[in-house]
Amino acid sequence: MFTGIIQAIGTLARIESRGGDCRLTIATGKLPINEVKVGDSIAVSGVCLTAVELGSHQFSADVSRETLSRTTLGEARSGTPVNLELALLPTTRLGGHLVSGHVDGVGRVVGKQLDGRSWRYTIEVPAALARYIAAKGSICVEGISLTVNEVDGARFGVNIVPHTLAVTTLGSIETGHPVNLEVDLLARYLERLLLGDKAADSGVGVSMQLLKDTGFMS
Repeated sequence: MFTGIIQAIGTLARIESRGGDCRLTIATGKLPINEVKVGDSIAVSGVCLTAVELGSHQFSADVSRETLSRTTLGEARSGTPVNLELALLPTTRLGGHLVSGHVDGVGRVVGKQLDGRSWRYTIEVPAALARYIAAKGSICVEGISLTVNEVDGARFGVNIVPHTLAVTTLGSIETGHPVNLEVDLLARYLERLLLGDKAADSGVGVSMQLLKDTGFMS
């Protein structure tokens, strides 16, 4: 688990193809890599990866085809900057929100404008994720815990304060850039719980009729 509070900006140093998937080597910048052991989890722009090799200022991780297809890592190139966060400890301050590092999909920055000393970003999400995003709720963008300002269909807005711009990759992201998204854990589980006994049935989703049948609506 992570908090969405970025500890360092790293760089994708090397990509090795490995029989349909790949191994990434990531230069860790200021991340305290001396605290990491082989087998530990590190969030890389919001993607939870397992360290399989360690160097003095880098680590390597294997990335499955599933992860490559569902995150921006599938299009990443050597030299790409990435946000890094170590897994939280029981004593860690939970300054953001609970983040699993399991990316739900890739969105795209469709607007960016100055708002005081902050920048307001508008991000468009895949239609299937729109129902999980609520105004003043939490969302993880590129591994960063952010508060949703407003929602308009499949788009939502967030304010990025100067500190976040300075210590994450968001400061260099422009309109059109893809971003990893992880919705709030509670939203995912709530939808599943609403299915009740229907959860065991294939192809069943939450609908108005299902809510009526299960007593959530009259």
